[in-house]
Amino acid sequence: MIGSEQESEILRLHHAEKWPIGTIAKQLGVHHSTVRRVLAQAGLEIGKRSMRPSMVDPYIPFIVEQLEKYPKLCASRLHQMVRERGYPGGPDHFRCIVARFRPRKPAEAYLRLRTLPGEQGQVDWGHFGKVTIGSAVRSLFAFVVVLSYSRMVFLRFYLSAAMPSFLRGHVDAFNHFGGIPRELLYDNLKSAVLQRRGDAIQFNPILLELAKHYHFLPRPVGVARGNEKGRVERAIRYIRNSFFAAREWTDLADLNRQAFAWSVGLAADRKCQEDRSRTVGAVFEEEQSKLLPLPGDEFPTAERVQVRIGKTPYARFDLNDYSVPHTHVRRPLLVVANLDTVRIVDGADEVIATHARSWDKRQTIENPAHIAELVDHKRRARKHRSIDRLHHAVPASRQLLILLAERGGNIGGATTGLLRLLDQVGPLELGKAIDEATERTVPHVGAVRQILDRRRQERGQPPPIGRHLPDDPRLLTQHVTPHELETYDVLRQQDDDNQQQDQDADEAKED
Repeated sequence: MIGSEQESEILRLHHAEKWPIGTIAKQLGVHHSTVRRVLAQAGLEIGKRSMRPSMVDPYIPFIVEQLEKYPKLCASRLHQMVRERGYPGGPDHFRCIVARFRPRKPAEAYLRLRTLPGEQGQVDWGHFGKVTIGSAVRSLFAFVVVLSYSRMVFLRFYLSAAMPSFLRGHVDAFNHFGGIPRELLYDNLKSAVLQRRGDAIQFNPILLELAKHYHFLPRPVGVARGNEKGRVERAIRYIRNSFFAAREWTDLADLNRQAFAWSVGLAADRKCQEDRSRTVGAVFEEEQSKLLPLPGDEFPTAERVQVRIGKTPYARFDLNDYSVPHTHVRRPLLVVANLDTVRIVDGADEVIATHARSWDKRQTIENPAHIAELVDHKRRARKHRSIDRLHHAVPASRQLLILLAERGGNIGGATTGLLRLLDQVGPLELGKAIDEATERTVPHVGAVRQILDRRRQERGQPPPIGRHLPDDPRLLTQHVTPHELETYDVLRQQDDDNQQQDQDADEAKED
């Protein structure tokens, strides 16, 4: 737009100086169409140009006819058709010609929608970029509900637009308003409408359960009919410009605190569209009494996911691992999660673990008690395995450990010591030493070791040679049961007897 002074200058230059349109536009720094408009408004017949004949003129009736039959026919295909009929021109200028004659959809007029207090609310999501939490990058969504009468805005940010956040947003909005509008308008998001064929609409059954609990009517708008929920569309644009632009926040909780203060402050203090003499907050106070009352209980909005626990006591949920008691491995469990807490449930209602929810990824969230119980269980298991091995190799050790327990001795230390002696001397020699220690009522590893040393010295044998195995857990946990050596003595004696008999037979032949 130009001012009245510039319009006067254009008229002066045209009448007094007889400047042409192009010269006026160049000297005043305006477009030539602006100069033509000013002269036309002054009643001057300016800018009429003689139309020269064009090479496309003979083909105009054909182009118009094809566009009336096929309004969406592309210009490139039309160009091929007229080229086959003798048109010599190129495709670039031809596109401009087709655009002039292509039928346009007539402009549609819309009625201004007016609603009664408490009658309608409009719901939509707004995407507000990405948020980095640790090593995870998550999308930031704003759940927005606008009351159509007062234009009161509910704003809450979530890290997902999935059904649990969709339900949580409704519950939070109803609690914020202190009531429920009689109908809510949605576009065709999957959380509201699963599919539609013409006027036949299949609602998401979870949304229908929510509507049943809060007694409102869900109503989807028509396809590509954004004007039907223009209030929430404009509210999201208003949120982008008035609230979110250049805003600093530390985490999601801080952002939502600021969003709440903005919605009850600046957003509520703006002028109401229906009555410019009052604010949105003042009109909302009038509308609030017309909203449906809240039911006695909240609709359950927790996310419920079936998981199976593997060999390690952790439940995988939303890119993170949460610990469970070691007694629940190798079985299916249920994860019940909200925005702040993750509960792991066994069966119908037995909560076996509760953790703070992490929105990071590849994190291990542990309860120290779960790990301590597992370590203690493993320690006791190793102790029992050691005792079982000792009892199996040397049955007499059972009585020795019983006597040691009666005297308050350390069973674990004694078992470890006896197993070490078992590896050195074998089960037969250890069994004899344990029998002697039991008869002498000295149930101690030291006494057994002294007995073994004495018996070895009596036989004139050297001390046992220590074994050095590589650090391979498969070798360290492998146990070899030694056999009785008397069998080899018998075989050796038989071999000596056979040799003596052969020698005697040879001497007899020589005689």
